[in-house]
Amino acid sequence: MGGLIPCFRNPPDPTIMWKVVFFTLIFFCIDSTFAVTHSLQYVYTGTSGIPDFPEFVSVGLVNGEPIDYYDSKVRNVTSRQDWMTKAVHADYWEQQIQYSRDAECEMRKSIAVAKKLFNHTEGIHTLQVMYGCDWDDETGATGGQDQYGYDGSDFIALDFKTMSFVAPVQQAVPTKVKWDSNRDRLEEEKVYFTGICTEWLKKYVSYGKSTLERTVRPEVSLLQKDPSSPVTCRATGFFPRGIVVTWRKDGVDMHSDVEEGETLPNGDGTFQITSKLTVKPEDWKMNSYSCVVQHNSLQDDIAVLLEEKNIRTNQGGVSWGIIIGCVAAALALVAVVVGVVLWRRSRTGYGKAGTSDTDSENSSQQQPKA
Repeated sequence: MGGLIPCFRNPPDPTIMWKVVFFTLIFFCIDSTFAVTHSLQYVYTGTSGIPDFPEFVSVGLVNGEPIDYYDSKVRNVTSRQDWMTKAVHADYWEQQIQYSRDAECEMRKSIAVAKKLFNHTEGIHTLQVMYGCDWDDETGATGGQDQYGYDGSDFIALDFKTMSFVAPVQQAVPTKVKWDSNRDRLEEEKVYFTGICTEWLKKYVSYGKSTLERTVRPEVSLLQKDPSSPVTCRATGFFPRGIVVTWRKDGVDMHSDVEEGETLPNGDGTFQITSKLTVKPEDWKMNSYSCVVQHNSLQDDIAVLLEEKNIRTNQGGVSWGIIIGCVAAALALVAVVVGVVLWRRSRTGYGKAGTSDTDSENSSQQQPKA
């Protein structure tokens, strides 16, 4: 059986090709704590069997912030940042629309092939691709990501050290064999990830410098549903997303009885995170427990002592607050597929798109997203 359908992306030189396949990841986010590293990711999502949900969604992110959005229902690329709207010209968006529509077409073909590879004939299925690059503006170091998945599990990914694909499941082997054998295309991908993508990432960072490099202090609170429930330390309203939340007992970091949540976006461009501590009331009343938050907006760490006067009892409020934040974020990013799934572009047009037969390497010549 042949591999998945490759879709191709080209840099400003229209002879360089690339692919669009798919990856599903539960709430994809790159969490770079206290990073001077900037990142650019594009996420394509294809779905099958979900009534009234877009069959294709594309989201671009810079430093974890959405910069553009497209789906198969709207069929239009929209800006998600004021600085993007001001920085690029109208023809940029026109090109993005065309590339996204091409990618939409390829994703429909690709999800059909993926279902055959897994012998799936019905039900709900998702496919996603996440690709992009990062750049350390202090050291100049760069890196890339090129990952794919099916139904929430890893399918295939490019190992940039060996420039070969890794197939964690047997169904991905035909795709790995096909893609590994095309050394010219692998070299073209290397050029894209180490050069073109990074160049556009730097441009995006310069466009949105005042927004992307701002800092906003977190608000920290202790929440508990009832005396027998875990104590939740919640940090919210902070930017950038990199943050460290730890529990300490008598000044020593704790690693057991602690459950740290994901860093989630709020609806206003800031982030939130929670960390739960399971501890008996008599224990924390006899010892010194504290929640410590580290963030690059802070000159000194925030430490909140676990004592009754610092705990807000919120019947159901903790979970609902998080749920509301997640829903707002989902609406803002519009990149959720089957539960919580999230999984980009540039001035001259940067679309991962093309046309291809199931078993061929032919493609239309497209310019890439940055």
